[in-house]
Amino acid sequence: MTQKIAFFDFDGTITTKDTLLEFIRHSKGTPRFYLGFILNSPWLIAYKLKLISNQTAKERVLSFFFKRTPLDRFERHCESFSRDILPTLIRPKALEEITKLRTAGASVVIVSASPENWIRTWATTLEVELLATRLETKPGKDPAKAPRLTGKILQKNCHGEEKVRRIKEAYTLDDYQEIYTYGDTGGDRPMLKLGTASFYKPFR
Repeated sequence: MTQKIAFFDFDGTITTKDTLLEFIRHSKGTPRFYLGFILNSPWLIAYKLKLISNQTAKERVLSFFFKRTPLDRFERHCESFSRDILPTLIRPKALEEITKLRTAGASVVIVSASPENWIRTWATTLEVELLATRLETKPGKDPAKAPRLTGKILQKNCHGEEKVRRIKEAYTLDDYQEIYTYGDTGGDRPMLKLGTASFYKPFR
């Protein structure tokens, strides 16, 4: 039997918008969303000019909006975002492709630079697997209370070559005769090279 597996980037490939931005807007409100990005514009410009890394820029934004946020409160925002907002951002053709692949017996894996926290519920509902950026937490002063976000990423941002490393860590690709990869930015190109069939911006 032919073994098949498909790896999908999430933001921009499956969704119509960057979910990190939409999640911040959802959890913090539009006025604070815009204020935060104005205040952090020097770091975002530095990233666009390739003076700092994707991870450094993302951690700056995460720290501004979520540092010291209790994990249980953050997860409640993630659940409401996944339930109320995320379905409106999903590209119908991407969902059709995932359904078609699963019906054909392929394993489907979402590989995302966005934090796993607000993708997890959606992925579980579709019965697909998930590899995504993980957020660092630390215990608060009261050990009986939930840990808090530090604003840092645990290990590395799941972007570029890190997507390939995470895939190879989780899956033995030699076991699969057909490997499908889907992405929409330069950060997905290392993952796209893993595919026996690769698709760039396929659902536009």
